[in-house]
Amino acid sequence: MASVKALKRSTVARLIIAITFFSCGFGCNIVQCLLMLFIKPFSPSLYRRLIYYPLYAFYSQMVVLAEWYGGGRLHLYMDSEDLKYAGKEHGVVLMNHYYEIDWLVLWMLLDKLKMLGTSKAFAKKPIRYLPVLGWAWWMAEFVFLNRDFEKDKAIIAKQLKIIYSYPEPVWLLLTAEGTRFTPAKHEVALKFAKEKGLTPLKYHLIPRTRGFTTSLPTLRSICPAIYDMNVAFKADSDVPVNLNSVLTGETLNPYILVRRFPTEKIPTDEKEAAAWLHNLYVEKDRIIESFHESGSFFKTSGIKEMPCTVFEPRPISLLVFSIIGISSIGSLIYYLIVSLLRANLGGVIFVVALVVLFLVLLRKADNVTQVSKGSDYGVSDSKAKTN
Repeated sequence: MASVKALKRSTVARLIIAITFFSCGFGCNIVQCLLMLFIKPFSPSLYRRLIYYPLYAFYSQMVVLAEWYGGGRLHLYMDSEDLKYAGKEHGVVLMNHYYEIDWLVLWMLLDKLKMLGTSKAFAKKPIRYLPVLGWAWWMAEFVFLNRDFEKDKAIIAKQLKIIYSYPEPVWLLLTAEGTRFTPAKHEVALKFAKEKGLTPLKYHLIPRTRGFTTSLPTLRSICPAIYDMNVAFKADSDVPVNLNSVLTGETLNPYILVRRFPTEKIPTDEKEAAAWLHNLYVEKDRIIESFHESGSFFKTSGIKEMPCTVFEPRPISLLVFSIIGISSIGSLIYYLIVSLLRANLGGVIFVVALVVLFLVLLRKADNVTQVSKGSDYGVSDSKAKTN
């Protein structure tokens, strides 16, 4: 067992992951680009159907690491009636933004609902320029925001109509807190709550309501439901909840509670809708507090108990990972051997440079997800008052 753990932490294992992930990512970008040039101008609907496949291949790489490589299992608590709709309709996901890999937990759920290749998110505009993931999101028509309300409200209305015109069900992720939870940001949020007479939150930042209330008028006619998603990991686990743990094959078992709210039942008045969102986050805080104090989402939260579904990983994700890994690594090894036999120094340098690039990109991705290296959005008092 110790030798297996040591192998998973080795540079060789990281190298295999990096080559597979970024080969798939660049391949996804190329396929998306070709579809965007030759299919989208003539049939946007067909384009949106087809990009599901390269995006699924790309995103599922991380799902495989979490489930097949690390052995993690997703625990979903959801009302059986709500579960009937999941994966069969458009929706907006309101998710807490506490962990470095909460996005991966959502991907794990989307994979089980067969929505992984279609789902979108609100994202910061600079992300669209990042190689591989940023390019993939840009060509997949994500909602990129400037964090300038006057500019963003027009973008939101336009992009929502595009996203919810997709022929397959789409879930759009909205992290209403605006940024990931950190102690510094939480302190500012507590001050803001006190100034505005809002209920202080323990495990969340105060939600920023403008993006939500601006989206609602458009959403009412094209998106039938809001899905409240609460992500938690056992506090007594000795495995850090971060991307590095995923990359080294540590076992992380996420627990999520999902509730469905019909969009038509959200208040139409802007102030009332903002109050609804604040009240939802008060409930979310009680849900997470209950989980950390008792191990149950329901014991002290006041939320009715729901059945738990533990998902096994899908074989298709492992198959895709294996095909991409074998073909990409095999191609590099073959090209390296041929270059060595032919004394092609340029070819050898190319392979080495490509491998180094993939490792650097993997390290960069790890750094980007770390809470301690997150953005300072929400730290200053001036920005905390933009709800």
